[in-house]
Amino acid sequence: MELAGTATLAAFAIQLTGVDWLILLIYLGFVVGLGFYLKKFTHTDEDFFLAGRRNSAWVAGVAFMSANMGAMEVIGYTGTAVKYGIQCAHFYLISAVPAMVVLGVVMMPFYYSGRIKSIPGYLKERFDEKTRVFNAAVFSIMMVLVSGISLYLLALLMQAFLGWNWHLSVWVGAGLVALYVSLAGLMSAIFTEVIQFFLIWAGILILPILGLVEVGGPAEVWHRLQQVALAQGHAANYYTSIWATTTDPGLNPMQVTWMSLLLGIGFAIGFGYWTTDFLIIQRAFSAKDVRSARLTPIIGSYFKILLGTVVICSGLVAFLLMNQPDSGFHLLSKPDGSADYDSAMPLLMARYFPPGLMGLGVTALVAMLMAGQAGNMSAFTAVWTYDLYHSVINRNASQAQLVRVGRLATVAGLGLAVLGAYAARKMPTAIDYLQAIASMILAPGVAVILPGMFIRRMTPTGAFWGLVVGCASSFGMFLLQQLQIVDMGYFSPVKGVGFMAANFWRAVWAWLISFGVAMIVSVFTKPKSNEELKGLVWGMTRLSKGERVPWFKTPEFWGAVTMILFVVLNVALW
Repeated sequence: MELAGTATLAAFAIQLTGVDWLILLIYLGFVVGLGFYLKKFTHTDEDFFLAGRRNSAWVAGVAFMSANMGAMEVIGYTGTAVKYGIQCAHFYLISAVPAMVVLGVVMMPFYYSGRIKSIPGYLKERFDEKTRVFNAAVFSIMMVLVSGISLYLLALLMQAFLGWNWHLSVWVGAGLVALYVSLAGLMSAIFTEVIQFFLIWAGILILPILGLVEVGGPAEVWHRLQQVALAQGHAANYYTSIWATTTDPGLNPMQVTWMSLLLGIGFAIGFGYWTTDFLIIQRAFSAKDVRSARLTPIIGSYFKILLGTVVICSGLVAFLLMNQPDSGFHLLSKPDGSADYDSAMPLLMARYFPPGLMGLGVTALVAMLMAGQAGNMSAFTAVWTYDLYHSVINRNASQAQLVRVGRLATVAGLGLAVLGAYAARKMPTAIDYLQAIASMILAPGVAVILPGMFIRRMTPTGAFWGLVVGCASSFGMFLLQQLQIVDMGYFSPVKGVGFMAANFWRAVWAWLISFGVAMIVSVFTKPKSNEELKGLVWGMTRLSKGERVPWFKTPEFWGAVTMILFVVLNVALW
């Protein structure tokens, strides 16, 4: 989106009052104290990595969504809405809802029934050890990079609200998360995520309401978005349509086509994240039974849609204020002078929140960061400990050793995430970078995991080489683009695409290459026997779907309701 101007940090200052500081310090003290308290209930590896599998569907569902509501989800996607307008809705609809329903209705029985502790653990059972280890390694790299994005956003937050040095903020944030997650692992993460879930809503739900009041309401927002588009020489629906403008990349601000949306973000990335990313699936694993585990992502889907409404409205308000000359609203600038879209959410809070409420808002943003970081690190720790340390380094490790290694991995992982924060600082927006990571790691993964649940003939050797070649080819395409050796749209059937659209097409190619290699190699290699595939491939074994309940309490019913809402919203925003 075109900008009306930006401001440097020196030209912008937010002053926190004593009440604001008190609210923030009480929260930080509480989450660290909770970690020490829960430590005494963490005795076994299952307690540390799976929270003892004692949670109800609602607790697991709230934690599932809270792990997704990190700083990059709220702060990052608000900035994305400023840059891309209503097109940002795709990240909450086509990229999320179908995959969340499929996870709950179809895939969760495979994951949960075998009491698998991680997604790489499923790959070991379905394929072999080398496939598991490779997937665990690339997943660990992804968690470090994604954690780096969260730390980058925290540093930006501390700059805006506290005036702290960006480098100092990164280390302080990493230290806080390392302290309370390393104490009780997933149990600590889930307890704080449930609390943070409600704190986050309290801090951000009022923000778009206040913004809409200032702008003049939803109808006025729509009208002014169309006016801005016309003034810039675009069609009236340039910023207000999610599908009608996708026949040509030049007709929408994200520079995407309907095909890249359906195949790239809708399937390769969306299913890659929601159905194979252990970061969020780990929360469903903590549920007390298979029915609760299946309901977990479906419950989360409703909150996902609500969150998208809050985030997108906030971003659209920020965009309109930027294009109103007398509003006095400007984004911060990055060190290179470009606009920092990710500063929109903190600056909106500074505009609307009085003392006290400002403290709640800042605390909510810190909670977002800590929720995301806790999720990243608990997932990283589980995969590193079970699928790399226990599988490759020390197969005879005791439960006490596994817990100790898990705590050390948390600290080490956050140390590496600090380096990732510096990489994130150089990208156009946090979400542009996040989607680039997903195209390189998640898309090849889902090309093997999802078909492997249905295709018996896919062999261990085929799956391994499919993952390796898929990840390598996607990284190679990204590197060629970053080095400007090829144009962003080189791998797209249409030209003129931007950074985000290139991510989507790269994901499509990564999926096709990974799946293609896996199936070709499988033709010439030996598959597992039917006996070995029982409980791992659809149709081989009858998997439990939980206790019998009335039809209106089943995951299938609530999944269908979610899909109806999904269709209605897509038609309304067409």
